[in-house]
Amino acid sequence: MDKKTISTAALLGMIAIILGAFGAHALKKVLNAEQLITFETGVRYQMYHALFLVFIGLIPVLSSKTKKIIYNLVLSGVLLFSGSIYLLATNELTPFFDFKTIGFVTPIGGFLLISAWAVLFYNITKKSDKN
Repeated sequence: MDKKTISTAALLGMIAIILGAFGAHALKKVLNAEQLITFETGVRYQMYHALFLVFIGLIPVLSSKTKKIIYNLVLSGVLLFSGSIYLLATNELTPFFDFKTIGFVTPIGGFLLISAWAVLFYNITKKSDKN
């Protein structure tokens, strides 16, 4: 599970760097300032959670089951939260579909990301109480 978690973290981090550069250079020419800030929020949260997954993959105090739960919450959360933000920020560039209709998934993704941190908090404090 640790190799899968860290590999996924590396992929999410790499994609965040690519999207960040794309936003800073190519999208800067076609998005307004507010849309660009929104896009950057998606990139920033994706990178935060890529680093979070590296941490989860490296710490030995969590069980494999807990790591898997956190992994699934983070991966789903990033896809829904950051993914929907990318689509919403670039909505004007896609005349074939109005991505505002999927805007409801952004807070669901956010909730999943918060849940991943809550699972970590619960499991770390639970283990600390035993020591």
